[in-house]
Amino acid sequence: DFLKTSVTSAQLSNELTSASQVFSPFSRHFLTKSSQFLSRTLESPLPPRDPCRGLTGPEGGALDLDCNGAAPPSRGPWCSKPPRRGTMQSATRLTLLLCAAWVAALLYGEMGAYWAAHLSCSWPSASSSSPSPSNHVKVAVIADPQLMDRTSLSLPPGSVALQAAEFFTDLNMRRSFQSVVLPFKPDVVLFLGDYFDGGTYLSDEEWQDSLFRFKHIFSMSEQRTNPHVPIYYLSGNHDIGYSAFHSVHPEVISRYEKEFGPRNFQFLSGKVDFVVVDAQTLDGGATQSKERSSSWEFIKTLSAGNESNPKILLTHIPLYRPDNTPCGPHRSSPAINQRIYSAAMDQGIKYQNYLSKQTSDLLLGLLKPILVLSGHDHDQCTVVHSTPFGPVMEHTLGTISWQQGNLYPSFMLLSAGPRNSTDSSQEVLTNLCFLPKQTHIYIWYIFQFVLTVLLLMFWPTNGLSSLPYVNAFVSFMSSAGADLFPRSKEKDDTEDGEYEMVWDAEGSMHLVKKAVARPPITNADSKTTGRGNVVARPTARKHQPEPDSSSVHVEMGSETAPEDGGKAPRPSKWKIRTVLQRLFRVVQSVAIIAVLNVPLYMMLLFKDWVDR
Repeated sequence: DFLKTSVTSAQLSNELTSASQVFSPFSRHFLTKSSQFLSRTLESPLPPRDPCRGLTGPEGGALDLDCNGAAPPSRGPWCSKPPRRGTMQSATRLTLLLCAAWVAALLYGEMGAYWAAHLSCSWPSASSSSPSPSNHVKVAVIADPQLMDRTSLSLPPGSVALQAAEFFTDLNMRRSFQSVVLPFKPDVVLFLGDYFDGGTYLSDEEWQDSLFRFKHIFSMSEQRTNPHVPIYYLSGNHDIGYSAFHSVHPEVISRYEKEFGPRNFQFLSGKVDFVVVDAQTLDGGATQSKERSSSWEFIKTLSAGNESNPKILLTHIPLYRPDNTPCGPHRSSPAINQRIYSAAMDQGIKYQNYLSKQTSDLLLGLLKPILVLSGHDHDQCTVVHSTPFGPVMEHTLGTISWQQGNLYPSFMLLSAGPRNSTDSSQEVLTNLCFLPKQTHIYIWYIFQFVLTVLLLMFWPTNGLSSLPYVNAFVSFMSSAGADLFPRSKEKDDTEDGEYEMVWDAEGSMHLVKKAVARPPITNADSKTTGRGNVVARPTARKHQPEPDSSSVHVEMGSETAPEDGGKAPRPSKWKIRTVLQRLFRVVQSVAIIAVLNVPLYMMLLFKDWVDR
């Protein structure tokens, strides 16, 4: 009790000396020594002491109690240092969790998304009761890869940024072709034009470099079951230009035909004739060019030939449709209206979105196709053309590249009926398939990186359990669980026990269990404090005399005030140190995450880039 009051050394010494006369010689000797010790202690200020040390529980373990026997509200105000072990465990668990999240994101974004795209599509069939399309000719149709080059972006040729853009664009198309298209094991692969973005403006060396990239992206070496799958190519406006360009640069057409073959031809798959036309030469000016004449002669020859087999018209430029024509549910951008630019003196077409109405009607009337496939628009569009011989559906395919203005790249699976088939409904079946949304995947990577840094920066030092609302939620769930699932609790022998604080000569406190339970206190001048299974010794209220000049006030758990000449620590230094520690932890955790995930990312990249 004397620690809670202000006493003088003379008063304490007199009381202990008078009390020593009543006890035995040994007790008198002990009290005399205690009086001398306490007199010296009270005459000099006590050094600051950490109250979290020196307290032992009933089993000899450490006990977090204050001087009144009550538990401190938290370790922060009582101990000078936080629990280092708990902090490290919380940061380590968070780092491991973020590592696992990045592994999952990379595995899905670089591999799982392509598996999901393949599993979400299938070869078309008329109905569930129709026979299996195994005897159909299966055709994979791809449009507008348009490989990026120096004409695509405002970047200097050979720059690191341009090479990085080319690499990631090529890698995405290679993955789409190798992991999504080829696993369907098509019998025929069909490209609808526009292979190089700047095909008409590239030098021969640049054009050959783009051709090498194209062959690497769409290599058939991965098709182990049938490496000799036929591939057919259409010419696009990015490959040979429009009719006004041909008279100025005829070498562009020669370069294209040398690598990709003729511009007008037909081939038979199953019982269907596929008719390929060079749409860039069909709409010309007043001058009848050589290219335009050859294209129309080819079309007229087919119209006068055998009409027993149904025909599919393949053209890079779509057929004419009125402005603002709806394109169906698969289109993600507004419809593009007709736009035609002619050269001076009516020397040909410089640009057009669709073929002219006159050319479109003439094509449909001469060939009488059952289906039209086109590209050029970079987005999906389905329209129906009215003709004298019946409606004709046209599918405009979207680009396979994620860098050509379409967030939803796609390709088409087409089944052509067998030659001996007599069912007109089984002649041609189509199914539009979508590829992974690569732009969304990269956006998710950026979002996850920002979220990772924020979590590492602002994650509580002691974990989520240190937040008040988390503790309240856990307490609520615990109480709810106890109400729903009550359990009998075994009696603890220590619950009925009482403990008494005993101070030794060195000033350390110990809790000693009493043998007999303390009866309830009814005296109004005393009170009991306790926490859990520990009950503090009742403290009697006593009259406190007025302190005199020689009195010294002693408080446990408080540090001595600095001397007048001392300087208190600045809060700004503590804040700066905390921020630096947080930044160091962020850098350390990010480095650990990078060490584990960057090799995985590089392995996933080059796994699909290198030929096997």
